[in-house]
Amino acid sequence: MKSITKKRVAAIMIDMAVSTTVSLGVEYLLRKKVKSEAVHNLVTPTLVMWGLEYVQLRKNGQTIGYKAMKLALENEDGTKPTDTQIAKRMLYRDTISTFDYLKDRHAFEGKDGSELPHDRFAETVVKEL
Repeated sequence: MKSITKKRVAAIMIDMAVSTTVSLGVEYLLRKKVKSEAVHNLVTPTLVMWGLEYVQLRKNGQTIGYKAMKLALENEDGTKPTDTQIAKRMLYRDTISTFDYLKDRHAFEGKDGSELPHDRFAETVVKEL
């Protein structure tokens, strides 16, 4: 595993910890209004994770985890990613990207780990600061 990929893994773990904490708070507030356990176990954590990630990436190109690991998400030309690119990247990562890894794990990390399949799909790269 390449060094930037290791930093990306650490960053996503930090982001997941933050997201889980926020999800627990949201779940506590929704528990009385929504009785479905499926909503609390599947929908709420996913929406919170995507929402937090989207807002942070849109605002400054970094999530809390990326900032801690000194990484930033950019377009291939160095500009900030668009709304569509961020959404495409998140959706691809959480759905199809798993199959890409299972199909050919040796080609999964592209360009020294700064470009994974969901980055190629959204035309973004992760750079070290």
